[in-house]
Amino acid sequence: MANLVLYYTQSCPYSQKVLRFIEQNNIKLVLKDTHEGRQNREDLIKIGGKSQVPCLVIDGQALYESDDIIEWLKNEFKRH
Repeated sequence: MANLVLYYTQSCPYSQKVLRFIEQNNIKLVLKDTHEGRQNREDLIKIGGKSQVPCLVIDGQALYESDDIIEWLKNEFKRH
């Protein structure tokens, strides 16, 4: 299982789309709001080079774009 962290903001509709998918599929991962404290935003920039959200960090690698994140999560957590 990969080490997963989702960087998001409450005000971003694309972040909300990913968060809804995570909740509906009962996926457990670390969530970090980039508007909650400066450190989360700084960490995101350090990892991916930009502050764009949503960003799913998979074992230290940044994945952007809500549809790409959802597709990756579907493949990773698909029911057998």
